[in-house]
Order: sequence, then structure tokens, then C-alpha cells
Amino acid sequence: MFLTSFRRRWGAKTDESFPWTIPALRALRELRFDAPVTFLMGENGCGKSTLLEALAVATDAAAAGAEGVDVDATLAGARRLADAFETVERGRPRVRAFFRAEDAFGFTKRIERELKKSDADADEMEGDEMASEYRRRLGANIVRSAGEVLVRKYGADPHARSHGETFLGILRGQLVRNSLYLLDEPETPLSPTRVLTLLTILLDATRAGSQLIIATHSPILAAFPGASILVFAGDRIVETPYNELEHVRITRAFLNAPGPYLRNFMHEVDDPT
Repeated sequence: MFLTSFRRRWGAKTDESFPWTIPALRALRELRFDAPVTFLMGENGCGKSTLLEALAVATDAAAAGAEGVDVDATLAGARRLADAFETVERGRPRVRAFFRAEDAFGFTKRIERELKKSDADADEMEGDEMASEYRRRLGANIVRSAGEVLVRKYGADPHARSHGETFLGILRGQLVRNSLYLLDEPETPLSPTRVLTLLTILLDATRAGSQLIIATHSPILAAFPGASILVFAGDRIVETPYNELEHVRITRAFLNAPGPYLRNFMHEVDDPT
């Protein structure tokens, strides 16, 4: 692992603004990462995504979206949280990357802009009458080669695929050996079959020496062999065995008896007493 701990700075101040209104984050003193894959799980609003975002800020991770973690307006609360903590790291990852499922379209727009700029720059170099023929060809070929690398990794038209396929394609293209990846709910655009595909991608990443910290609601993803599962429960963050996860228990109960489960649930909604 590259990131081993996220701990509160001595004397760090809190106030009554977000994210300190989240009980688990206000009470947090240190969170350790002891496995190549760590899942952050819990109810909506429990703080898992905010913590992941703060890790991205604290580690200066490159964001796959349209804006960097240091200027993204949606990460203002995460930056306040990161200011109160420090990271403990072992070794230096080749890449530190932060990726949210909703960033996929912003990323494809960046790729499209780069491809258009590459073509325009190459055309400009070829038309440079002040340069020798050799320099014109050399410069244009270098620029076009950079564009060809993007096409090989992401396709000439990233928008031609579904959201889920685009997301998986971008994720595959971003993964390199010995790196740190922070993923926020990567299962969001994926079918169950594609979530299994994502599991194989994560497995390949760990085999290549990478560390992953993932906020998720997916009981399929959380079944990753040997993963550490940290559950946000009120004002605590507790490592929890897979079979004791509420996500797993509810999913199993529903799939085993969807009819009775739904009837019981609808009865509770109609008659909360």
C-alpha cells in the first residue's frame, strides 16, 4: 500500500459547517488502510464520498473530470476536511488518480478537445512556410502521434459508446502499474455483468501493484477477495466482515423472497405504526 493512514492534525479546528456536520467525520481521528483494496460503505449522506474526496485533495490526486481537485467547486467541503488531516504514505505511486462515475462525460469532452487541438496544431505546422520541409513533417508527425495514442486508448469518438462502456474504457485507459486510485461509486453506470467486469479490472490493478480506495454501495464489488470494508455507522467508521454488511443482508433477503419482502415493505410504508 502507498497510503497507509489518514490522521487528524494536532490542534486542527472544527466548526459547525460542512463537512463537520457529518458525525463520522467530526469524530474521526485516524483511518488506517491495511489492504490493497479498501471499500468505504454506508448510507447516503454518511460521509464516505466526502472522505474519499478529501483523500484525493490530500494526496494531490489527478481528477479525471473537467476540473482539478484544487479548484473544483463541488470539493470545497472536502478541501476543508483535508486541511485538518495529514496522510501517512509508504513509497511513491507512479500515478495518483481520483475518478467519479459522473466524471466520464467531462473526461470524454477533454479527450475530444485534445484530438481537435492535435489536428489543428498538425495542420498549422504543415502550413508553416518558414520551416523546412523536414521540420514541418517532423513536427506534424509528433503532434499526430500524440493524438493517435489518445485514439488507441479511448477511441476516436468516446461518445459513441454507452455511459457504462465509456466509463470502463476510460478506467482501463487510466490504469498503470504501482499507482493509487480513488474511485467514487464506480458501479453507478454499470449493469451487474459490467460490475463483474469492473471486478476483473480491479484485480488486474492490484496484481500490478496498485492500491484502490473505493466508495460504493455495491455488494458485488464489496465481495472483492481480501478487501478491507470500512462502514460508516453513525459517528464511527468500523471494519466489517462482508457477510455482516447491511447491503448484503438486504440484497439477499430481497432476492430470496421479493414478493413477501415488497408486501412487507409496502405495508410499513402505508402503516408506519
